[in-house]
Amino acid sequence: MALNSRVPEGPIKDKWTTYKDKINLVNPANKRHIDIIVVGTGLAGGSAAATLAELGYNVKAFAYQDSPRRAHSIAAQGGINAAKNYQGDGDSTYRLFYDTVKGGDYRSREANVYRLAEVSANIIDQCVAQGVPFARDYGGLLDNRSFGGVLVSRTFYAKGQTGQQLLLGAYSAMNRQIARGKIEMFNRHEMLDVVKIDGKARGIIARNLVTGEIERHSAHAVVIASGGYGNVYYLSTNAMGSNATAAWKIHKKGAYFANPCFTQIHPTCIPRSGDYQSKLTLMSESLRNDGRIWVPKNIEDAKAVQQRKLKPTDIAEENRDYFLERRYPAFGNLVPRDVASRAAKERCDAGYGVNATGEAVFLDFASAIERYGKEQAKIHNIENASAEKIYDLGKKIVEAKYGNLFQMYEKIVDEDPYKTPMMIYPATHYTMGGIWVDYNLMTTVDGLYCIGEANFSDHGANRLGASALMQGLADGYFVLPYTIGDYLSHEIRTGKIPTDTKEFDEAEKEVKDRIDFFINNKGKHSVDHFHKKLGKIMWDKCGMSRNEKGLKEAMAEIKALREEFWKEVNVPGSANEMNPELEKAGRVADFLELGELFAKDALERNESCGGHFREESVELDGEQKGEAKRNDKDYAYVAAWEYKGEPADAVLHKEQLEFKDIELKQRSYK
Repeated sequence: MALNSRVPEGPIKDKWTTYKDKINLVNPANKRHIDIIVVGTGLAGGSAAATLAELGYNVKAFAYQDSPRRAHSIAAQGGINAAKNYQGDGDSTYRLFYDTVKGGDYRSREANVYRLAEVSANIIDQCVAQGVPFARDYGGLLDNRSFGGVLVSRTFYAKGQTGQQLLLGAYSAMNRQIARGKIEMFNRHEMLDVVKIDGKARGIIARNLVTGEIERHSAHAVVIASGGYGNVYYLSTNAMGSNATAAWKIHKKGAYFANPCFTQIHPTCIPRSGDYQSKLTLMSESLRNDGRIWVPKNIEDAKAVQQRKLKPTDIAEENRDYFLERRYPAFGNLVPRDVASRAAKERCDAGYGVNATGEAVFLDFASAIERYGKEQAKIHNIENASAEKIYDLGKKIVEAKYGNLFQMYEKIVDEDPYKTPMMIYPATHYTMGGIWVDYNLMTTVDGLYCIGEANFSDHGANRLGASALMQGLADGYFVLPYTIGDYLSHEIRTGKIPTDTKEFDEAEKEVKDRIDFFINNKGKHSVDHFHKKLGKIMWDKCGMSRNEKGLKEAMAEIKALREEFWKEVNVPGSANEMNPELEKAGRVADFLELGELFAKDALERNESCGGHFREESVELDGEQKGEAKRNDKDYAYVAAWEYKGEPADAVLHKEQLEFKDIELKQRSYK
């Protein structure tokens, strides 16, 4: 099947407007007879469910948590991008589009990214109208800060809890529709399969996680908004319940999976402290506005710091290596995430790491506190202010900006980041890869849509900071509600979809058989035992840098681990009760397949781009020496994989990427 991205004709700045002008619509009276299922209620799913219900469709929304408020979007800290140019610093729709394509290392579809930049401004207006408490400057206007990979300040934020505030906005919009009876909310339900009838998605099989009951739900279209697959690494910044099951199930039913090897390793996370840990904690990228990243210049100092014989504050300024400022003078500490992560790894691998395991670098706020303190002293006409006074004044400003992040750090690490630099290290955070979708956000299965982090999205090979919230809300509030109508306009005479058909019978039987297998297979090892092993293979061989030998080993090791899992996994308890181990077993079974496809995709893509770094593909000389080397002649495409049984047998379909509005060139942040 040839991939048809359905990108409209015409100049890029007119595509979306013209497309909306000519799209098929469903009239209000007919919307009342059309059902839509939305799986996942984070920013993308929550905003989509609320908007579709507001338009008049009947929505069934599913969340595995006890409330949509608990979706992992809540954990987003730093902010949301929008091309408002409130700072008057030269921002525009085109510049946001350009930064996103360049940040993604030229591996995204131009038309989708331009549309994202275009609707970004509407998101801010929508959220302010909902009452989202964005930060404001002293005059009461909305404030902005800067994020990695850009030269303007376009990030709107609510302290260090932007995701939570935006999610509460979407949740309140959802609640209004729940009260009106337009959204039927299914909390504590997990989708375990999609049901296809005559090639169209017509419903799902879900498990009630409290009673264990298996349920059938039908609809005229199904929307998957279930987030990314970062937990394939076991240790990540994702919530421990975050999983890829909904996305993987639709992949097995015919939805192509695109670019699985494009994952984001976030540069600023609290380093892991041992083998017993179950998740990692993110420190917002916004901290890189004011924090400076460094390691000791001398290896002796680094060793002394590792052994706790030397404090970082005792190392003189001239003996510190601010390596991002040194290597990338134009962007400094605000280079994109993939660049910052690899630079930190390079220093740590060379022996300059600063914690006991040698896997951490410093993020230091001393100069920001001093800078803000001096500025405040001037504002308050304090002459010859003492160092102590300057520190107090500066600390107040930093606290107002990042207080909750500093508090979180202190609670976990038991060190005061106002007085001693934070220690950070890269960790798995976000997945740019995901289900392949066309311009309408429809997968390769008719009537099956995928939005937010779950699709292969607008971020190419590397997402810029503060763009995940932008994409999730753009898809949910402003894109899907238009494009889904085009498909549903042909469904107005279909009538209710019955659930007593052979397709529903078969899907339910498959789900029940798998659950029975887990409960009855009295193996030797827990689910976590296999998940940790998978995570280690993924981090060691498909982590921040990858090579042919390691990827081939990873494929073989994951396959062997998967076979052992099916023989030896032990799930306690029964199927007809609340059983978290049973939930985990299903999710890890899917990760054990996805992990192998991930390695296969990384092996096939023999170039370095964005978050995918192949050691065989590096610039060897010139000013870009040591940087990632892209290969546009052979790899300027989206790799969309078709399921054929074993992950190793997946078939590759290529969507060639065309760059008509941006020149394809080497990414430089020097």
